[in-house]
Amino acid sequence: MAHEKRHDYHIIDPSLWPFLGAVAAFTMLVGSVLMFHDVTPWIAVIGLIMVLYTMYAWWSDVIAEAHVGDHTPVVRIGLRMGFILFIMSEVMFFSAWFWTFFKHAIFPPIPDISTLTMITADAADGVWPPEGIVTFDAWDLPLINTLILLLSGCTVTWAHHALIEGKRSSLLWGLILTVGLGATFTIFQAYEYSHAEFPFSGNIYGASFFMATGFHGFHVLVGTIFLAVCLLRSSRGHFTPQQHIGFEAAAWYWHFVDVVWLFLFAGIYIWGG
Repeated sequence: MAHEKRHDYHIIDPSLWPFLGAVAAFTMLVGSVLMFHDVTPWIAVIGLIMVLYTMYAWWSDVIAEAHVGDHTPVVRIGLRMGFILFIMSEVMFFSAWFWTFFKHAIFPPIPDISTLTMITADAADGVWPPEGIVTFDAWDLPLINTLILLLSGCTVTWAHHALIEGKRSSLLWGLILTVGLGATFTIFQAYEYSHAEFPFSGNIYGASFFMATGFHGFHVLVGTIFLAVCLLRSSRGHFTPQQHIGFEAAAWYWHFVDVVWLFLFAGIYIWGG
């Protein structure tokens, strides 16, 4: 009776994953620094493998906890709140890239002949985009990618409603279409990058553009993998109309990625170009 559970909370068993995750992240950080200094890439690769293994093992434990009934209604509220806070941190992350792009667009840097450096000037004195930069046509491939992501938002919402209504076939097809659209977006963006007429380094436009759109592209790739895992789990009958936190998190993440792209398309491709 002394050890009988009399609450709805889940007391987590001792786990190695937080410690191993910290060691893996630190290893990847040190390895990345060494790789950028042309020392060796292998430490970064080892760190990345450790991070991926920790993610897989840790999340597998979370899924196992759900199957044995540890994710009570109270626990599910905590998981939802945690993921919402994670998305809020991602909003702050992308705000930094928007900030630097708009700052340099409104106050473009101009050459300082006396010091052979760039100084920030008023918009009337500088030029944006910088001279010699040929920007992408926003109404060409970027518009197609915008339509792809908007359509993927519709298909993942269709899948979500199908799950709630117990329509397993529609759930699977909605996820298949969403994963396919996400992969298509990534392919199109890689094609776009390969035809860029400005480099990443040597100019503030290229650095700001590739950092903002590149990190978004990375999030699309992560979201696509996230939804592909949900597709695999759905095919195995893991989710129920009453309990599907993993799917909800993937859907929220994907909608966040869609909204960020709309701001990128309007602010960087149209206005900034």
